[in-house]
Amino acid sequence: MNSTAVLAALRAALPPSSVLSDTEDTRPYECDGLTAYRQLPLAVALPADEAQVLAVLNICREFKVPIVPRGAGTGLSGGAMPIEGGVVLSTARMNQVVRMDAYARTAVVQPGVRNLAISEAAEPHGLYYAPDPSSQIACTIGGNVAENSGGVHCLKYGLTVHNVLRVRLLTIEGEAVELGSEALDAPGLDLLAAVIGSEGMLGIVTEVTVKLVPKPATARVIMASFADVVTGGNAVAAVIAAGIIPAGLEMMDRTSSRMVEPFVRAGYDTDAAAILLCEADGTEEEVTEEIARMSAVLQAAGASAVQVSASEAERLRFWSGRKNAFPAAGRISPDYYCMDGTIPRKHLARVLLGIAEMEGRYGLRCANVFHAGDGNLHPLILFDANRPDELQRAEAFGAEILALCVEVGGTITGEHGVGIEKIDSMCVQFSDAELAAFFAVKRAFDPLSLLNPNKAIPTLNRCAEFGKMHVRAGRLPHAGLPRF
Repeated sequence: MNSTAVLAALRAALPPSSVLSDTEDTRPYECDGLTAYRQLPLAVALPADEAQVLAVLNICREFKVPIVPRGAGTGLSGGAMPIEGGVVLSTARMNQVVRMDAYARTAVVQPGVRNLAISEAAEPHGLYYAPDPSSQIACTIGGNVAENSGGVHCLKYGLTVHNVLRVRLLTIEGEAVELGSEALDAPGLDLLAAVIGSEGMLGIVTEVTVKLVPKPATARVIMASFADVVTGGNAVAAVIAAGIIPAGLEMMDRTSSRMVEPFVRAGYDTDAAAILLCEADGTEEEVTEEIARMSAVLQAAGASAVQVSASEAERLRFWSGRKNAFPAAGRISPDYYCMDGTIPRKHLARVLLGIAEMEGRYGLRCANVFHAGDGNLHPLILFDANRPDELQRAEAFGAEILALCVEVGGTITGEHGVGIEKIDSMCVQFSDAELAAFFAVKRAFDPLSLLNPNKAIPTLNRCAEFGKMHVRAGRLPHAGLPRF
């Protein structure tokens, strides 16, 4: 590859300020939210429209240069980490709300529009965009599509895949393709679901049509306290078994509550071993009835205290604590490693006890904060990368959590994606035949493997080597991430 020729071609196709190649300019793009692993790209391209995206794709295809799509860089699995000698294609400047249709309850937006900005634009119409990741103030809809992001209200309103109606993307060949439809159904295969969560490996998203929902008339949240995590975990299953689908159902253990409370002053019960946040939304009558039903179920399930938000300000304060769990971790630990596994709700207690046992073996603390209603765990493993072997122990700890998730019938990720972080854990969950099928889909869209290569799907050779390493080590597999 002729790097000089690639840079010259990019500069000829884009405005001068849209191509970054000096080290000090590309340094901010060397990683995403998974900061332990870094790689400088050859260049960063900042197209402002679809025509400029097409120009970047054509140049990279001609020179066979790998491309890593990037949104806001808030991802936590290394999915947006550059490839050595490759180009980062940032969609940050494609940040326009193209069209808002209050009657159809849809919005057409460019990929660089922030998640929260969609709701802000829809607010005058009494509508909002439901998926609300903790990073919603910064993360973009393009990144949400890449990772199939969720949020604290995903139990009732669904993940990104349930709230996106149409995606327009450019293939590596430069062909514009529209998947999905604003109608109830779209002709042909349902490739929209394949693209959402594909981590930028199939195409570059240039436009997204999202579904909007009416803002509820009112909402209230219960904070329920539990003397142990087993009782709290069982209470989650009890709420769902009672036929109640809360707008949000989140769980935090004592470590998380005590980590967050000095930072946000959310009003959490820091003496409880675990707390549940259970929200009801709708009309005043619906909310009153659902809050009463949930309170009764939680008390019967063993809650030691049940507190209902008395005002909108208190409701938002309860949620602010949950949404600030990740930054709060930075106040008590130099580093943290955020995992993302999903399990059947009935196994919450078993997995939480398993994580507690692992804390002792690995000598590291773990704060558990997660979307309890749909079993999506976010254990925050606290460590200090400046201490010998602590990063390696954190990796091994995280990989063992994911292995336990698979063991109880779950998966290695719920909304953060695989990226480079969980590439070896894919070998734990999927068979050779399944991985080969994933590669077949990748090749159909990207035969040259230029779009975010070596992410998300491990090669069969890598899995074979991983298995040998696992057998030699005589223990559960660890993440084994590459060093850069």
